[in-house]
Amino acid sequence: MEVIHFWRIIAMSFPKRLLTTRKAQGFTQQSLANAVGMHVNQIKKYEAGTAQPTLTAMIKLAQTFHISLDELVFEEGERGPDEDLRLQFEAISRMSPEEKKIIKALLEGMIIKHQTQQMVSNLSG
Repeated sequence: MEVIHFWRIIAMSFPKRLLTTRKAQGFTQQSLANAVGMHVNQIKKYEAGTAQPTLTAMIKLAQTFHISLDELVFEEGERGPDEDLRLQFEAISRMSPEEKKIIKALLEGMIIKHQTQQMVSNLSG
């Protein structure tokens, strides 16, 4: 199994997302650099894809844009669950530990069932 390095994934979309978000929010490279407390050349390097930001830098950028870190880093389809599932996960997070344990077991069972069906389908296909 090939291990994909996190920064290789970031490098695919981060420069474009940073540039698009910066322009959409009306920042110049200099004004963004001032807002996050870094040199403008660093912003230029991030947008060109010639430098990779630290986690701290990415957090500062996301906070400045008032967006989540995953919105800055990942494309729409690469992010977390659909809105309806996210709301359900939030509701589950407020349940008792015992209720969470039951739901986790149900989900694990459904996932195993789905994976088994996929394997059988692949073998017979």
